[in-house]
Amino acid sequence: MAPIRIAVTGAAGRMGRALLTAIHETDGCTIAGALERDGHGDIGADAGTLAGIGEMGVPVTSDALEVFAAVDAVLDFTAPDATVEFADLAAQARIVHVIGTTGFAPEHETRLEAASRHATLVRAGNMSLGVNLLTALTKRVAQALDTDWDIEIVEMHHRHKVDAPSGTALMLGEAAAAGRGVTLDDVSDRGRDGQTGARKTGDIGFAALRGGSVVGEHSAIFAAEKERIVLTHIAEDRSIFARGAVKAALWGQGKGPGNFDMLDVLGLSDF
Repeated sequence: MAPIRIAVTGAAGRMGRALLTAIHETDGCTIAGALERDGHGDIGADAGTLAGIGEMGVPVTSDALEVFAAVDAVLDFTAPDATVEFADLAAQARIVHVIGTTGFAPEHETRLEAASRHATLVRAGNMSLGVNLLTALTKRVAQALDTDWDIEIVEMHHRHKVDAPSGTALMLGEAAAAGRGVTLDDVSDRGRDGQTGARKTGDIGFAALRGGSVVGEHSAIFAAEKERIVLTHIAEDRSIFARGAVKAALWGQGKGPGNFDMLDVLGLSDF
């Protein structure tokens, strides 16, 4: 069987290079494209050399149309505006678009939904097995406990992260809200400063910490009178996200159009 041809957007970035390495290290797939924005200093560089895995004969390019037409899947951890443009191209090419981008606005969501009618979109705020298991557990615990248990989502990332709360934190919040049978937008508490008054029963609180080179730490805290349950995941290397993204690209082959997530990929959607 021919290897699955996979391209990476934002190939010169830290995550892009980790994705290139993960493709190279995974049986059954091959690096078939590497994208960067117009004017980027690494345009024309060999993708394999860029990732430190040796020359691959795949130059970094800004020609997204050409790349999408030549591959079976694209791994995309860029920015919302770029991702929706890539989703349109994935829809035209009828390929798998694995999306690790976070921070989407409602208008982005509308375009992604439209793209999913023709492309296989696999979206997750976090692609790691551990975090997705944590998400499933968070939903189950929230189902089991009533509103006497306050829920707080706490996350920490490196100083360069530009969005808060993180996509993973929101994923955990959505899971907790689903477990309670409510909508996160109705119970989310993302800002506490000054005389805020007592905590509102049933709210799901968020705290975002930033500093140093932290890859990612997330906790779902369930706090009641005189006891707490704390579910925590600590990411020590970006390779865990990259390996999950490659797994998603392979899983998506032949699935047909639709909106999927890592719980689908890992068989945890009914957990």
